[in-house]
Amino acid sequence: MAGQKLCSILFLLLSLWGHAQYMAAVIRVGVVLDLNSTVGEMAESCIFMALSDFYAANANYRTRLTLSTRNSGGDVLGAAWSALDLMKNEEVHAIIGPQGSAQAKFVIDMAEKAQVPILSFSATSPSLSPKQNPFFIRTAQDDSAQVKAIITLIKFYGWQEVIPIYEDTDYGNDLVPYLTDAFQEADVRVPYRSVIPPSSKENDILEELNKLKAMQTRIFLVHMTASLGKKLFVLAKNAEMMSEGYAWIITQELSGLFDPIVSTFMDSMQGVLGIRPYIRMSKDLQDFQGRWRKNFTSGKPDHIYEIPGPSLFGLWAYDTVWALAMAVEKASLENSTYLKQNATKSNVDLAALGISEMGQKLLRTNLSSTRFQGLSGDFHLVKGQLEASAFEIFNVIGNSERIIGYWTPQNGLSRELFNVSISKDKLKQPVWPGDTADQPKKLRIGVPLRDGFNQFIRVEWCAQTNELKVSGFSIDMFHAVLDVLPFPLTHEFVPYVNENRQSAGNYDELLYQIMLKKFDAVVADTTIVANRSTYVDFTLPYSESGVSMVVLMKDNEKENIWIFLKPLSWDLWLTIGAVSIFTGLTIWALEHRVNTRFRGPREQQIGMIFWFSFSTLILGYRGSLVNKWSRFVVIIWVFVVTILTQSYTASLASMLTIRRLKPKFEDVTEIRRNGLYVGYYKDSFVRGLLVKQLHFEESKLKPYKTPEEYDEALSNGSDNGGVAAIFDEIPYVKLFVAKYGPKYAAVGPIYQTEGLGFAFPLRSPLVAHVSRAILKVTEDKDKMTVIWQKYFASKKTICQDRSAEHYSDSLSLGVYSFGGLFIITIVASMFSLLICMGRFLHLQWPAPNTIPSQGSLWLRLVELAKHFGQRDLSFHPFRRNNNESTLNHPEIASSDDSLATSPSIYDIQNHSRTFNEREDNAAVHEDDQIFSSGRHSDASANVPA
Repeated sequence: MAGQKLCSILFLLLSLWGHAQYMAAVIRVGVVLDLNSTVGEMAESCIFMALSDFYAANANYRTRLTLSTRNSGGDVLGAAWSALDLMKNEEVHAIIGPQGSAQAKFVIDMAEKAQVPILSFSATSPSLSPKQNPFFIRTAQDDSAQVKAIITLIKFYGWQEVIPIYEDTDYGNDLVPYLTDAFQEADVRVPYRSVIPPSSKENDILEELNKLKAMQTRIFLVHMTASLGKKLFVLAKNAEMMSEGYAWIITQELSGLFDPIVSTFMDSMQGVLGIRPYIRMSKDLQDFQGRWRKNFTSGKPDHIYEIPGPSLFGLWAYDTVWALAMAVEKASLENSTYLKQNATKSNVDLAALGISEMGQKLLRTNLSSTRFQGLSGDFHLVKGQLEASAFEIFNVIGNSERIIGYWTPQNGLSRELFNVSISKDKLKQPVWPGDTADQPKKLRIGVPLRDGFNQFIRVEWCAQTNELKVSGFSIDMFHAVLDVLPFPLTHEFVPYVNENRQSAGNYDELLYQIMLKKFDAVVADTTIVANRSTYVDFTLPYSESGVSMVVLMKDNEKENIWIFLKPLSWDLWLTIGAVSIFTGLTIWALEHRVNTRFRGPREQQIGMIFWFSFSTLILGYRGSLVNKWSRFVVIIWVFVVTILTQSYTASLASMLTIRRLKPKFEDVTEIRRNGLYVGYYKDSFVRGLLVKQLHFEESKLKPYKTPEEYDEALSNGSDNGGVAAIFDEIPYVKLFVAKYGPKYAAVGPIYQTEGLGFAFPLRSPLVAHVSRAILKVTEDKDKMTVIWQKYFASKKTICQDRSAEHYSDSLSLGVYSFGGLFIITIVASMFSLLICMGRFLHLQWPAPNTIPSQGSLWLRLVELAKHFGQRDLSFHPFRRNNNESTLNHPEIASSDDSLATSPSIYDIQNHSRTFNEREDNAAVHEDDQIFSSGRHSDASANVPA
C-alpha cells in the first residue's frame, strides 16, 4: 500500500514537471551573422551551445529562448534586411549581432524604432556608443579600451614614431581619433597613416607596402578585420617587411581571432606583437573548448582541426546568450507580444514594424544589472558595454603565440599578472621579425670623420677585424644621456664617408642627410646655428660654444725700458707723491721750532721737506726727531711705505718674468683693414660667419683641419703664406692654446652661438626626451667631471683669461687697493698737527695789553707767525746748545740762528751716530723737566732767535 502511494506521488511530480515544460514561455530572439566567414560560423556554434548549456543547467526556468538565425553575407544591406525580417515577420524581442560595426550602426536605427535591443559581441567600434543609442548593448569591450595598453607598450620599447595601418571602414576609421590623441599625449609621432580599403586588390596593397618600405619608420600598428589582415601580412612577408628591423603590433580585432588562424597565415606573422583582453583559463572553459572543438570540426576541412578552441568573440557570444536568458527570466515576460501599427505583406515596409513590449523592460531592469562569471571572465555591463579589465600581450612564435606580459589599468605593464610587485614595468624577451632578439628600429646615427681635434669625436676601423669604433667626448655624452632616458633607445653609428672612407662632406651636408631620411640623428660636435634649424631640430646644448680668434704672441721688449713704472697705476704714483709731500710738510711743521736739522735758509728748508718726503720711500728716515708727535707720524708713514714697497716689488717681478708677450693683433678690424689672411676649420660653419658677419673677403680665407696646420699657418704669418689669425669655436681654441702654451692666445670678442647639441628630424618627439636627459647629465657635476677629464686636461678653462689681454696695464696696482693706508697716515698727520698747533697757540697767543685794539686779530696772527719762525728754546736741545754756545762762543749767541745753527743737507746725511745717540739720550732725559715747568716760565724762556 505504501509502495502504491509512493509511485502515485512520483507519477504526479513527473506530470507536473512535464506540464511546466510544456507551459514554459517561448521568447523569440534573432541572430544576424556573416555565416560565410569563419568568425560568423564559429560564433553561431558558440551561441547554440550556450543556449543548450544554459537550459541544461537551469531546467526549471519558466522562459525559453528560441533562436532565428539570418545570414548577412558580410554586407550592410544584408544585415539590415535580415534584422528587418526578424523584427517584422519573426517578431523577435532581441537581436544578437550583427557581426560588424558598420552593419550594427545601420541596424540600430530600425531596432530603436521597434524598441528591440541589439546585443553585439563583435561590433567594437568606439563610434557606436550605448549612451547615444539606448537600444544598443555591447557585450564586448570597446576598441578604445585597448588604446592605453597599446601606447604603454610603444613607450616601453622607446618607439617615438609609429605608422598606423587600418582599413577604410567605420571600424578602422573610428579608432584613429583615440589613437591620435594618445600618441600626442605620449609624444609619439605619426609621420604617415596608411589607409587600405577592404576591396583593395593584392597589387594595391603591395603598392602601399612598398611606399611604407621606402619610409624611415619601421614600426607599424595594424587595426583591421581578419579577412583584410590576412592579405596584408602575407603580402608584407613577400615584400620582405617581416624581416629584421621591423616591428608589427596588431590590435584586439586581429588578436582576438588569432587562435582560429590557419598555419599558413601564422607563418607570415612571425614576430608580431598582439594585444587582446585577458581570459583566465578555468575548468568550465577548458571543458567547453573540448566540446566545441569536437562539434565545430566535425565534417570540416583538415586545416580546421588545427584550431585549438573558439576565439574571444566566440566566448563573448556564448556569454551574451547566458546574459540574455537570465535577463528574460528575471523580467517575467511570458505574455509579452508585439504591438502592431499596421498590417502589410511587404518585407521592407518600415512603417509596418511593431513595437516590442519586452524591449524597454530588458533595458531598464535586467540586462544592465546582470552579472555572472562567464567563460570570458566576469560579465558586468558598465554604461551599456562590457567593462574593460586586463589585457595580455603575446608574441607570435612558430605556430602558436607566447604570452610575454600583461597590462592592467591599475598597474600598467608587468611580466606576471599576479606578481606585479616583482615584475612591474617588465616584459619577457620577444622574438622579433627576422627571428632575432634585437629590438627593431635601431636609430641610424650619423657621425662625422674628423682629421683634427679628435677629443670630441673619433671614427676609426680596426685593422684586423674591420670593426667600426666611435669614441670621444660627444659620444660619451650621448651614452650618458641614453642611460637616464626612461626607455631604451637602440642605435648604430654610421660614419658619413664615401666608398674610400673619406669624409663625404661638411657638417651642414651631414645634418641635411637627416632631412633626406638617410640618418635618424646626428651625434657629433655640431654647433646649434639658425640656418641649420630649418631642416633639423636640435636638443638643448650639452657643451658651451662660440667663435673666438687665436693670434700669435710677440715679444714686448721694446716697452721694457719703462716697465718699472707699470707696477703702479698713474693715479697711485701721483697719490704717493702727494701724500709723501704732505707727510714731509707735517714733519717740518712739527720739527721746525725744535730741531736744528729743519732750520736754516728758506731754500734749505724746502729742500729738507722734499728730501725727507722721498728719501723715506727708499731709505727710510735715519736722522733724529725731537718731537714725539713727529716720531708717531714717521712710524705710521714707514709702515705704509713698507707695504707699498713690497707690493711694487712683487708686481714688477711678476711683469718681468711672466708678462713679456703681447698679442700680435688684438682687433678684427685691424686685420680686415690691412687685408691680411685669416684661417678657419675647413668643414665648420665659421666660414659663413667670417663672410656674412665679420665681412671678410672670401679670397682672404684659408681652410685648415688640424692643430698642426693651425700652428704652421700662424707661425708663418700672413705675409709668408700663412695667416694673421685663426677663427674657430671655443672648445677647439681651448685645445689648441693648451697644446702650444703661451705661444698663442685667444683675443678679441666672443661671437656667441647656442652651443653643441645633437640633431634629430624636424618635430621629432625624441628631442624633448633627450633634452631633458641632457639637463640631468649636465647638472650632475661628478659625472661631467669624469667625462671631461677623460679627454681633456681638467675641467678648468684651458684658454687664457681674457682679462689678461691688457697684460702689464691690467696688473697695475691702483689707489683703491691702498686707500685705507693713505687714510690712516693722513689722519695721523692731521691729528699730530692739531695737537702741536693747539699747544703752540696756547703758549704763544699775545696778551691783550701788548696789541693795539685796531687790527688786533691781524697783528696777533703776524705776531704768531714770527714766533712760529723762531726756535723753541724750551725744548732741551736748544736750551743745552744755547748754554754751551754762550759760554764757549759768545758771538754765536748774538748771531742769527740761520747762520749759526742750521746744518747743511750734506751735514745732516753724514751726522755721526755717536752725536745722535748722545743728543737723543739728552732729549729723553730733559723732556720731562721741560714739560713740567709752568706756562709762564716756558714763555719767559722763549727769546728771539
